[in-house]
Amino acid sequence: MFAFLDCTFRDGGYYNAWDFCPELIHQYLDAMQAAGVDIIELGLRSLKNSGFNGACAYTTDEFINSLPLPEGITIGVMVNGSELVGDVPQQEALQRLFPHSASHSPVDLVRIACHVHEFKQALPAATWLKERGYSVGFNLMQVADRTEEEVKALAREAVNYPLDALYFADSMGSMNPEQVATTIQWFRSEWKGPMGIHTHDNMGLALSNTLRALDEGVTWVDATVTGMGRGPGNARTEELAIEMAERRGQPANLVPLMALLRKHFKPMQVHYGWGTNPYYYLAGKYGIHPTYIQEMLSDSRYSEEDVLAVIEHLRVEGGKKFSLNTLDAARHFYRGEPKGQWSPKTRFAGREVLLLGTGPGVARHRAALERYIRQHKPLVLALNTQSAIDAELIDLRVACHPVRLLADCEAHTRLPQPLITPYSMLPADVCDSLAGKEVLDFGLNVQAECFEFGETHCTTPTSLVMAYAFAIAASGGASTLYLAGFDGYLGEDPRNTEMNRVVQQFQEANKALPLIAITPSRYDVIKKSIYGIDS
Repeated sequence: MFAFLDCTFRDGGYYNAWDFCPELIHQYLDAMQAAGVDIIELGLRSLKNSGFNGACAYTTDEFINSLPLPEGITIGVMVNGSELVGDVPQQEALQRLFPHSASHSPVDLVRIACHVHEFKQALPAATWLKERGYSVGFNLMQVADRTEEEVKALAREAVNYPLDALYFADSMGSMNPEQVATTIQWFRSEWKGPMGIHTHDNMGLALSNTLRALDEGVTWVDATVTGMGRGPGNARTEELAIEMAERRGQPANLVPLMALLRKHFKPMQVHYGWGTNPYYYLAGKYGIHPTYIQEMLSDSRYSEEDVLAVIEHLRVEGGKKFSLNTLDAARHFYRGEPKGQWSPKTRFAGREVLLLGTGPGVARHRAALERYIRQHKPLVLALNTQSAIDAELIDLRVACHPVRLLADCEAHTRLPQPLITPYSMLPADVCDSLAGKEVLDFGLNVQAECFEFGETHCTTPTSLVMAYAFAIAASGGASTLYLAGFDGYLGEDPRNTEMNRVVQQFQEANKALPLIAITPSRYDVIKKSIYGIDS
Protein backbone atom coordinates (compact mmCIF):
# COMPACT_ATOMS: atom_id res chain seq x y z
CA MET A 1 0.00 0.00 0.00
CA PHE A 2 1.40 3.38 -1.04
CA ALA A 3 1.68 6.49 1.14
CA PHE A 4 1.71 9.64 -1.02
CA LEU A 5 2.87 12.53 1.19
CA ASP A 6 2.83 16.23 0.38
CA CYS A 7 5.19 18.38 2.47
CA THR A 8 4.78 21.76 0.76
CA PHE A 9 4.12 23.72 3.95
CA ARG A 10 7.18 22.22 5.62
CA ASP A 11 9.77 22.22 2.81
CA GLY A 12 8.41 25.27 1.02
CA GLY A 13 8.59 27.31 4.19
CA TYR A 14 12.33 27.80 3.71
CA TYR A 15 11.39 30.40 1.09
CA ASN A 16 8.62 32.34 2.82
CA ALA A 17 9.40 31.75 6.51
CA TRP A 18 6.51 29.23 6.75
CA ASP A 19 4.04 32.10 6.46
CA PHE A 20 1.22 30.83 4.23
CA CYS A 21 -1.99 32.85 4.04
CA PRO A 22 -5.27 31.28 5.25
CA GLU A 23 -6.87 31.41 1.79
CA LEU A 24 -3.98 29.46 0.28
CA ILE A 25 -4.05 26.89 3.09
CA HIS A 26 -7.77 26.26 2.73
CA GLN A 27 -7.54 25.91 -1.05
CA TYR A 28 -4.52 23.64 -0.68
CA LEU A 29 -6.30 21.27 1.70
CA ASP A 30 -9.14 20.77 -0.79
CA ALA A 31 -6.66 20.29 -3.65
CA MET A 32 -4.70 17.63 -1.81
CA GLN A 33 -7.77 15.56 -1.09
CA ALA A 34 -8.91 15.77 -4.71
CA ALA A 35 -5.46 14.86 -6.05
CA GLY A 36 -5.26 11.61 -4.08
CA VAL A 37 -2.67 12.68 -1.51
CA ASP A 38 -2.71 10.40 1.54
CA ILE A 39 -0.65 12.43 4.03
CA ILE A 40 -0.27 16.18 4.47
CA GLU A 41 2.76 17.34 6.41
CA LEU A 42 1.48 20.73 7.55
CA GLY A 43 4.85 22.05 8.68
CA LEU A 44 7.59 21.82 11.26
CA ARG A 45 7.09 21.51 14.98
CA SER A 46 9.84 23.34 16.81
CA LEU A 47 10.86 24.81 20.14
CA LYS A 48 13.07 27.44 18.49
CA ASN A 49 11.72 30.96 18.27
CA SER A 50 14.21 33.37 16.72
CA GLY A 51 12.93 35.96 14.28
CA PHE A 52 9.48 35.85 12.75
CA ASN A 53 8.25 32.58 11.28
CA GLY A 54 4.70 31.79 10.29
CA ALA A 55 2.35 29.23 11.83
CA CYS A 56 3.70 26.34 9.74
CA ALA A 57 7.09 26.67 11.45
CA TYR A 58 5.45 25.48 14.70
CA THR A 59 2.25 23.74 13.52
CA THR A 60 0.72 23.59 16.97
CA ASP A 61 -2.35 21.53 17.76
CA GLU A 62 -4.25 24.78 18.22
CA PHE A 63 -3.31 25.97 14.73
CA ILE A 64 -4.15 22.63 13.11
CA ASN A 65 -7.52 22.51 14.87
CA SER A 66 -8.37 25.90 13.35
CA LEU A 67 -8.13 24.45 9.83
CA PRO A 68 -10.89 22.74 7.80
CA LEU A 69 -9.08 19.41 7.67
CA PRO A 70 -10.33 17.10 4.90
CA GLU A 71 -11.75 13.71 5.78
CA GLY A 72 -9.59 10.65 5.35
CA ILE A 73 -6.20 12.37 5.12
CA THR A 74 -3.41 11.70 7.60
CA ILE A 75 -2.00 14.85 9.23
CA GLY A 76 1.72 15.01 9.90
CA VAL A 77 4.41 17.34 11.26
CA MET A 78 8.20 17.16 11.13
CA VAL A 79 10.73 17.67 13.91
CA ASN A 80 14.39 18.41 13.23
CA GLY A 81 16.49 15.76 14.92
CA SER A 82 18.91 18.42 16.13
CA GLU A 83 16.23 19.56 18.60
CA LEU A 84 16.12 16.05 20.10
CA VAL A 85 19.86 15.68 20.60
CA GLY A 86 20.71 19.18 21.78
CA ASP A 87 20.84 20.98 25.11
CA VAL A 88 17.26 20.10 26.12
CA PRO A 89 16.97 16.46 27.29
CA GLN A 90 15.16 14.39 24.68
CA GLN A 91 12.12 13.43 26.74
CA GLU A 92 11.68 16.99 27.96
CA ALA A 93 11.87 18.27 24.39
CA LEU A 94 9.32 15.69 23.23
CA GLN A 95 6.96 16.48 26.08
CA ARG A 96 7.08 20.16 25.18
CA LEU A 97 6.65 19.45 21.46
CA PHE A 98 3.84 16.91 21.94
CA PRO A 99 2.03 17.69 25.21
CA HIS A 100 -0.95 15.52 24.23
CA SER A 101 -1.23 11.89 23.19
CA ALA A 102 -2.27 11.19 19.60
CA SER A 103 -5.84 10.49 20.70
CA HIS A 104 -6.11 14.11 21.87
CA SER A 105 -4.16 15.69 19.01
CA PRO A 106 -5.00 16.33 15.34
CA VAL A 107 -1.51 15.03 14.46
CA ASP A 108 -1.34 11.41 13.31
CA LEU A 109 2.23 11.19 12.00
CA VAL A 110 5.51 12.61 13.31
CA ARG A 111 8.56 12.51 11.06
CA ILE A 112 12.03 13.23 12.42
CA ALA A 113 14.69 14.56 10.04
CA CYS A 114 18.21 13.51 11.04
CA HIS A 115 21.71 13.90 9.82
CA VAL A 116 23.60 10.63 9.97
CA HIS A 117 25.55 11.65 13.07
CA GLU A 118 22.30 12.40 14.95
CA PHE A 119 20.45 9.21 14.01
CA LYS A 120 21.44 6.81 16.78
CA GLN A 121 20.89 9.37 19.52
CA ALA A 122 17.53 10.50 18.13
CA LEU A 123 16.02 7.05 17.53
CA PRO A 124 14.66 6.54 21.09
CA ALA A 125 12.18 9.33 20.31
CA ALA A 126 10.35 6.81 18.13
CA THR A 127 9.55 4.65 21.14
CA TRP A 128 8.32 7.64 23.15
CA LEU A 129 6.04 8.80 20.32
CA LYS A 130 4.69 5.32 19.54
CA GLU A 131 3.78 4.82 23.20
CA ARG A 132 1.63 7.94 22.89
CA GLY A 133 -0.14 6.69 19.77
CA TYR A 134 1.67 8.52 16.99
CA SER A 135 2.90 6.98 13.77
CA VAL A 136 6.62 7.69 13.36
CA GLY A 137 8.90 8.14 10.38
CA PHE A 138 12.61 8.93 10.32
CA ASN A 139 14.20 10.81 7.42
CA LEU A 140 17.93 10.27 6.99
CA MET A 141 19.59 13.20 5.22
CA GLN A 142 22.71 13.31 3.02
CA VAL A 143 22.88 9.56 2.47
CA ALA A 144 24.11 9.77 -1.14
CA ASP A 145 27.81 9.89 -0.27
CA ARG A 146 27.67 7.09 2.34
CA THR A 147 29.33 3.74 1.75
CA GLU A 148 27.47 0.45 1.58
CA GLU A 149 28.61 -0.52 5.06
CA GLU A 150 27.61 2.87 6.50
CA VAL A 151 24.12 2.56 5.02
CA LYS A 152 23.70 -0.98 6.31
CA ALA A 153 24.88 0.08 9.77
CA LEU A 154 22.21 2.80 9.83
CA ALA A 155 19.57 0.27 8.83
CA ARG A 156 20.69 -2.08 11.62
CA GLU A 157 20.23 0.74 14.13
CA ALA A 158 16.69 1.38 12.86
CA VAL A 159 15.66 -2.27 13.27
CA ASN A 160 15.66 -1.85 17.04
CA TYR A 161 12.93 0.81 17.04
CA PRO A 162 9.22 0.87 16.09
CA LEU A 163 9.40 2.99 12.93
CA ASP A 164 6.45 3.10 10.55
CA ALA A 165 8.73 4.30 7.74
CA LEU A 166 12.46 4.72 7.24
CA TYR A 167 13.17 7.44 4.69
CA PHE A 168 16.33 8.56 2.99
CA ALA A 169 16.73 11.95 1.32
CA ASP A 170 18.81 12.79 -1.72
CA SER A 171 19.77 16.04 0.01
CA MET A 172 22.20 17.28 -2.64
CA GLY A 173 20.03 16.21 -5.58
CA SER A 174 23.06 14.31 -6.82
CA MET A 175 21.64 10.80 -7.25
CA ASN A 176 20.41 9.12 -10.41
CA PRO A 177 17.89 6.25 -10.61
CA GLU A 178 20.58 3.56 -10.55
CA GLN A 179 22.14 5.04 -7.40
CA VAL A 180 18.69 5.24 -5.83
CA ALA A 181 18.11 1.55 -6.56
CA THR A 182 21.51 0.59 -5.13
CA THR A 183 20.92 2.58 -1.93
CA ILE A 184 17.52 0.95 -1.45
CA GLN A 185 19.09 -2.51 -1.87
CA TRP A 186 21.68 -1.65 0.79
CA PHE A 187 18.97 -0.57 3.23
CA ARG A 188 16.83 -3.61 2.35
CA SER A 189 19.59 -6.04 3.33
CA GLU A 190 18.98 -5.03 6.97
CA TRP A 191 15.68 -3.12 7.13
CA LYS A 192 12.52 -5.03 6.16
CA GLY A 193 9.91 -2.43 7.14
CA PRO A 194 8.33 0.26 4.95
CA MET A 195 10.76 2.61 3.22
CA GLY A 196 10.36 6.14 1.89
CA ILE A 197 12.27 8.55 -0.32
CA HIS A 198 12.51 12.35 -0.43
CA THR A 199 14.08 13.60 -3.66
CA HIS A 200 15.57 16.95 -4.71
CA ASP A 201 15.46 18.24 -8.26
CA ASN A 202 18.95 19.71 -8.79
CA MET A 203 19.50 17.61 -11.92
CA GLY A 204 15.86 17.37 -12.96
CA LEU A 205 15.69 13.77 -11.69
CA ALA A 206 13.44 14.14 -8.65
CA LEU A 207 10.44 12.49 -10.31
CA SER A 208 12.52 9.82 -12.10
CA ASN A 209 14.28 8.94 -8.85
CA THR A 210 10.95 8.74 -7.00
CA LEU A 211 9.43 6.46 -9.63
CA ARG A 212 12.49 4.21 -9.62
CA ALA A 213 12.23 3.99 -5.84
CA LEU A 214 8.62 2.86 -6.21
CA ASP A 215 9.74 0.21 -8.71
CA GLU A 216 12.28 -0.97 -6.11
CA GLY A 217 9.62 -1.45 -3.44
CA VAL A 218 9.60 1.90 -1.64
CA THR A 219 6.04 2.70 -0.57
CA TRP A 220 6.29 6.18 0.99
CA VAL A 221 6.99 9.05 -1.41
CA ASP A 222 7.22 12.83 -0.92
CA ALA A 223 6.40 15.77 -3.16
CA THR A 224 5.60 19.48 -2.94
CA VAL A 225 3.34 21.69 -5.02
CA THR A 226 5.40 23.06 -7.97
CA GLY A 227 8.36 21.42 -6.20
CA MET A 228 8.48 24.30 -3.69
CA GLY A 229 11.42 23.58 -1.43
CA ARG A 230 14.90 24.62 -0.47
CA GLY A 231 17.20 25.32 -3.41
CA PRO A 232 15.92 23.71 -6.62
CA GLY A 233 13.02 22.08 -4.80
CA ASN A 234 11.53 18.61 -4.84
CA ALA A 235 9.47 16.21 -6.89
CA ARG A 236 6.33 18.07 -7.97
CA THR A 237 3.02 16.99 -6.45
CA GLU A 238 1.10 17.78 -9.64
CA GLU A 239 3.29 15.31 -11.60
CA LEU A 240 3.57 12.62 -8.95
CA ALA A 241 -0.21 12.71 -8.49
CA ILE A 242 -0.60 11.66 -12.13
CA GLU A 243 1.87 8.80 -11.74
CA MET A 244 0.37 7.62 -8.46
CA ALA A 245 -3.13 7.62 -9.91
CA GLU A 246 -1.92 5.41 -12.76
CA ARG A 247 -0.18 2.98 -10.41
CA ARG A 248 -3.25 2.75 -8.21
CA GLY A 249 -5.67 2.50 -11.10
CA GLN A 250 -7.70 5.31 -9.56
CA PRO A 251 -8.30 8.62 -11.35
CA ALA A 252 -7.27 11.82 -9.55
CA ASN A 253 -9.06 15.14 -9.85
CA LEU A 254 -6.33 17.69 -10.60
CA VAL A 255 -8.61 20.66 -11.27
CA PRO A 256 -8.40 22.15 -7.72
CA LEU A 257 -4.62 21.62 -7.69
CA MET A 258 -4.12 23.37 -11.03
CA ALA A 259 -6.27 26.28 -9.85
CA LEU A 260 -4.11 26.46 -6.72
CA LEU A 261 -0.98 26.62 -8.89
CA ARG A 262 -2.36 29.40 -11.05
CA LYS A 263 -3.63 31.58 -8.22
CA HIS A 264 -0.98 31.10 -5.54
CA PHE A 265 2.06 28.96 -6.29
CA LYS A 266 3.11 30.15 -9.74
CA PRO A 267 3.22 33.80 -8.60
CA MET A 268 5.20 32.73 -5.53
CA GLN A 269 7.60 30.76 -7.70
CA VAL A 270 8.23 33.81 -9.87
CA HIS A 271 8.87 35.84 -6.71
CA TYR A 272 11.12 33.39 -4.83
CA GLY A 273 12.67 31.54 -7.75
CA TRP A 274 12.72 27.90 -6.68
CA GLY A 275 13.12 25.24 -9.33
CA THR A 276 16.03 23.67 -11.13
CA ASN A 277 18.33 25.48 -13.57
CA PRO A 278 21.82 24.84 -15.00
CA TYR A 279 23.48 26.07 -11.78
CA TYR A 280 21.54 23.63 -9.63
CA TYR A 281 22.24 20.95 -12.19
CA LEU A 282 25.98 21.52 -11.82
CA ALA A 283 25.66 21.61 -8.02
CA GLY A 284 23.86 18.27 -8.09
CA LYS A 285 26.38 16.78 -10.49
CA TYR A 286 29.32 17.79 -8.30
CA GLY A 287 27.66 17.17 -4.91
CA ILE A 288 27.69 20.87 -3.96
CA HIS A 289 25.30 22.08 -1.27
CA PRO A 290 22.38 23.80 -3.07
CA THR A 291 22.24 26.59 -0.50
CA TYR A 292 25.32 28.06 -2.17
CA ILE A 293 23.40 28.40 -5.42
CA GLN A 294 20.25 29.69 -3.73
CA GLU A 295 22.19 32.41 -1.91
CA MET A 296 24.11 33.52 -4.99
CA LEU A 297 21.01 33.65 -7.20
CA SER A 298 19.27 35.85 -4.63
CA ASP A 299 22.20 38.31 -4.64
CA SER A 300 22.30 40.62 -7.66
CA ARG A 301 26.02 41.23 -7.18
CA TYR A 302 26.83 37.78 -8.55
CA SER A 303 27.19 37.65 -12.33
CA GLU A 304 26.85 34.44 -14.32
CA GLU A 305 30.64 34.26 -14.42
CA ASP A 306 30.84 34.65 -10.64
CA VAL A 307 28.39 31.81 -9.99
CA LEU A 308 30.20 29.46 -12.36
CA ALA A 309 33.57 30.37 -10.82
CA VAL A 310 32.30 29.55 -7.33
CA ILE A 311 30.83 26.25 -8.53
CA GLU A 312 34.15 25.31 -10.13
CA HIS A 313 36.03 26.09 -6.93
CA LEU A 314 33.62 24.05 -4.82
CA ARG A 315 33.84 21.17 -7.29
CA VAL A 316 37.58 21.01 -6.62
CA GLU A 317 37.45 21.75 -2.88
CA GLY A 318 34.47 19.56 -2.02
CA GLY A 319 31.30 21.63 -1.72
CA LYS A 320 29.18 19.00 -0.02
CA LYS A 321 31.06 19.77 3.20
CA PHE A 322 30.07 23.41 3.05
CA SER A 323 26.95 25.04 4.32
CA LEU A 324 26.73 28.73 3.54
CA ASN A 325 27.14 31.21 6.42
CA THR A 326 27.82 28.45 8.92
CA LEU A 327 30.66 27.44 11.16
CA ASP A 328 31.35 24.39 9.00
CA ALA A 329 31.85 26.55 5.91
CA ALA A 330 34.52 28.61 7.61
CA ARG A 331 36.24 25.62 9.17
CA HIS A 332 36.63 23.95 5.82
CA PHE A 333 37.54 27.10 3.92
CA TYR A 334 40.26 28.48 6.20
CA ARG A 335 43.33 26.31 6.53
CA GLY A 336 45.06 25.39 9.77
CA GLU A 337 45.40 27.33 12.99
CA PRO A 338 44.41 31.01 12.95
CA LYS A 339 47.42 33.09 11.99
CA GLY A 340 48.32 36.34 10.28
CA GLN A 341 51.31 38.52 9.46
CA TRP A 342 49.86 42.01 9.94
CA SER A 343 48.71 43.96 13.00
CA PRO A 344 45.81 46.40 12.48
CA LYS A 345 47.25 48.59 15.25
CA THR A 346 49.57 50.08 12.64
CA ARG A 347 46.58 51.70 10.94
CA PHE A 348 43.70 51.70 13.45
CA ALA A 349 45.11 52.65 16.86
CA GLY A 350 43.21 55.61 18.33
CA ARG A 351 41.42 56.31 15.03
CA GLU A 352 37.76 56.92 14.31
CA VAL A 353 36.79 54.29 11.74
CA LEU A 354 34.02 54.58 9.16
CA LEU A 355 32.91 51.14 7.98
CA LEU A 356 31.12 51.16 4.62
CA GLY A 357 28.63 48.32 4.31
CA THR A 358 27.04 47.08 1.13
CA GLY A 359 23.54 48.46 1.73
CA PRO A 360 21.92 51.21 -0.34
CA GLY A 361 22.42 53.79 2.44
CA VAL A 362 25.95 54.53 1.20
CA ALA A 363 24.86 55.57 -2.28
CA ARG A 364 21.77 57.39 -1.02
CA HIS A 365 23.80 59.56 1.37
CA ARG A 366 26.98 59.70 -0.70
CA ALA A 367 27.42 63.46 -0.69
CA ALA A 368 27.08 63.73 3.09
CA LEU A 369 29.44 60.80 3.66
CA GLU A 370 32.08 62.21 1.34
CA ARG A 371 31.82 65.62 3.03
CA TYR A 372 32.21 63.97 6.45
CA ILE A 373 35.25 61.98 5.33
CA ARG A 374 36.98 65.03 3.87
CA GLN A 375 36.33 67.13 6.97
CA HIS A 376 36.91 64.57 9.76
CA LYS A 377 39.38 62.25 8.03
CA PRO A 378 38.34 58.95 9.66
CA LEU A 379 39.99 55.72 8.56
CA VAL A 380 37.59 54.46 5.87
CA LEU A 381 37.18 50.70 5.64
CA ALA A 382 34.94 49.22 2.90
CA LEU A 383 33.36 45.77 2.98
CA ASN A 384 34.10 43.60 -0.05
CA THR A 385 33.83 45.62 -3.27
CA GLN A 386 31.64 48.48 -2.01
CA SER A 387 32.35 51.32 -4.45
CA ALA A 388 29.46 53.74 -4.01
CA ILE A 389 31.70 56.65 -2.93
CA ASP A 390 34.83 58.27 -4.38
CA ALA A 391 37.55 55.59 -4.45
CA GLU A 392 40.14 58.11 -3.27
CA LEU A 393 38.29 58.38 0.05
CA ILE A 394 38.49 54.64 0.83
CA ASP A 395 41.63 53.64 2.71
CA LEU A 396 41.27 49.88 3.04
CA ARG A 397 39.02 47.02 2.05
CA VAL A 398 38.13 43.92 4.00
CA ALA A 399 36.92 40.52 2.77
CA CYS A 400 36.80 37.05 4.30
CA HIS A 401 33.53 35.29 3.53
CA PRO A 402 34.23 32.17 1.44
CA VAL A 403 31.73 32.72 -1.37
CA ARG A 404 32.24 36.48 -1.64
CA LEU A 405 36.01 36.02 -1.82
CA LEU A 406 35.68 33.39 -4.50
CA ALA A 407 33.47 35.61 -6.62
CA ASP A 408 35.26 38.92 -5.97
CA CYS A 409 38.94 37.99 -6.41
CA GLU A 410 39.21 39.50 -9.88
CA ALA A 411 37.46 42.70 -8.78
CA HIS A 412 39.83 43.06 -5.82
CA THR A 413 42.87 42.91 -8.10
CA ARG A 414 41.51 45.95 -9.98
CA LEU A 415 40.59 48.00 -6.90
CA PRO A 416 43.37 50.30 -5.63
CA GLN A 417 43.02 49.84 -1.86
CA PRO A 418 44.98 47.28 0.19
CA LEU A 419 42.84 44.26 1.13
CA ILE A 420 42.61 42.95 4.70
CA THR A 421 41.93 39.22 4.55
CA PRO A 422 43.12 36.01 6.30
CA TYR A 423 45.52 35.48 3.39
CA SER A 424 47.82 32.87 4.90
CA MET A 425 44.79 30.72 5.75
CA LEU A 426 43.11 30.83 2.32
CA PRO A 427 43.05 27.97 -0.22
CA ALA A 428 45.92 28.13 -2.68
CA ASP A 429 43.72 28.90 -5.68
CA VAL A 430 42.20 31.91 -3.90
CA CYS A 431 45.69 33.19 -3.04
CA ASP A 432 46.70 32.71 -6.67
CA SER A 433 43.68 34.73 -7.76
CA LEU A 434 44.90 37.63 -5.58
CA ALA A 435 48.41 37.59 -7.09
CA GLY A 436 49.81 41.11 -7.34
CA LYS A 437 47.32 42.54 -4.84
CA GLU A 438 48.57 44.39 -1.75
CA VAL A 439 47.23 42.14 1.01
CA LEU A 440 47.21 42.77 4.77
CA ASP A 441 47.18 39.29 6.30
CA PHE A 442 44.99 39.22 9.43
CA GLY A 443 44.00 35.72 10.59
CA LEU A 444 40.48 34.52 11.33
CA ASN A 445 39.20 31.82 13.66
CA VAL A 446 35.47 31.05 13.55
CA GLN A 447 34.02 29.84 16.83
CA ALA A 448 30.35 29.92 17.79
CA GLU A 449 29.24 32.63 20.18
CA CYS A 450 32.73 34.13 20.47
CA PHE A 451 34.59 37.37 19.70
CA GLU A 452 38.28 37.70 20.59
CA PHE A 453 40.75 40.34 19.40
CA GLY A 454 44.42 39.37 18.94
CA GLU A 455 47.52 41.07 17.58
CA THR A 456 47.52 39.40 14.17
CA HIS A 457 44.31 37.36 14.21
CA CYS A 458 40.80 37.41 15.66
CA THR A 459 37.99 35.05 16.58
CA THR A 460 34.44 35.72 15.37
CA PRO A 461 31.18 33.74 15.68
CA THR A 462 30.63 33.70 11.89
CA SER A 463 32.57 34.07 8.67
CA LEU A 464 30.41 37.03 7.64
CA VAL A 465 32.65 39.96 6.71
CA MET A 466 30.74 42.33 9.02
CA ALA A 467 31.94 40.38 12.07
CA TYR A 468 35.50 40.20 10.74
CA ALA A 469 35.56 43.97 10.17
CA PHE A 470 34.26 44.67 13.69
CA ALA A 471 37.02 42.46 15.10
CA ILE A 472 39.74 44.13 13.01
CA ALA A 473 38.76 47.55 14.34
CA ALA A 474 38.71 46.29 17.93
CA SER A 475 41.99 44.41 17.53
CA GLY A 476 43.54 47.55 16.10
CA GLY A 477 42.51 49.70 19.04
CA ALA A 478 40.22 52.06 17.12
CA SER A 479 38.36 54.63 19.21
CA THR A 480 34.92 54.53 17.56
CA LEU A 481 33.30 52.53 14.78
CA TYR A 482 30.82 54.42 12.60
CA LEU A 483 28.62 52.35 10.28
CA ALA A 484 27.20 53.41 6.91
CA GLY A 485 25.30 51.16 4.56
CA PHE A 486 24.18 48.73 7.23
CA ASP A 487 20.56 49.14 6.25
CA GLY A 488 19.42 45.65 7.21
CA TYR A 489 16.72 43.65 5.43
CA LEU A 490 13.14 44.54 4.64
CA GLY A 491 10.15 43.39 6.67
CA GLU A 492 10.58 40.36 8.91
CA ASP A 493 13.54 38.92 7.01
CA PRO A 494 15.23 36.43 9.39
CA ARG A 495 18.66 37.69 8.34
CA ASN A 496 18.05 40.75 10.51
CA THR A 497 17.93 38.45 13.52
CA GLU A 498 21.17 36.76 12.46
CA MET A 499 22.96 40.10 12.01
CA ASN A 500 21.61 41.50 15.25
CA ARG A 501 22.91 38.46 17.06
CA VAL A 502 26.40 39.21 15.70
CA VAL A 503 26.05 42.85 16.77
CA GLN A 504 24.97 41.80 20.27
CA GLN A 505 27.81 39.31 20.64
CA PHE A 506 30.35 41.93 19.57
CA GLN A 507 29.02 44.55 21.96
CA GLU A 508 29.17 42.05 24.83
CA ALA A 509 32.79 41.12 24.06
CA ASN A 510 35.73 42.32 26.12
CA LYS A 511 37.41 45.39 24.55
CA ALA A 512 34.64 45.91 22.01
CA LEU A 513 34.00 49.32 20.43
CA PRO A 514 30.88 51.46 20.34
CA LEU A 515 28.92 50.82 17.10
CA ILE A 516 27.21 53.94 15.76
CA ALA A 517 25.12 53.81 12.57
CA ILE A 518 25.11 57.18 10.78
CA THR A 519 22.86 56.11 7.89
CA PRO A 520 19.51 54.29 8.35
CA SER A 521 19.88 50.85 9.93
CA ARG A 522 17.55 48.15 11.23
CA TYR A 523 20.26 46.71 13.47
CA ASP A 524 20.36 47.19 17.24
CA VAL A 525 23.18 49.74 17.36
CA ILE A 526 23.44 53.37 18.48
CA LYS A 527 21.97 55.56 15.74
CA LYS A 528 22.98 59.09 14.77
CA SER A 529 22.59 61.07 11.57
CA ILE A 530 25.40 61.79 9.15
CA TYR A 531 23.72 65.17 8.67
CA GLY A 532 23.99 66.06 12.36
CA ILE A 533 27.65 65.24 12.90
CA ASP A 534 29.59 68.44 13.69
CA SER A 535 31.21 70.03 10.69
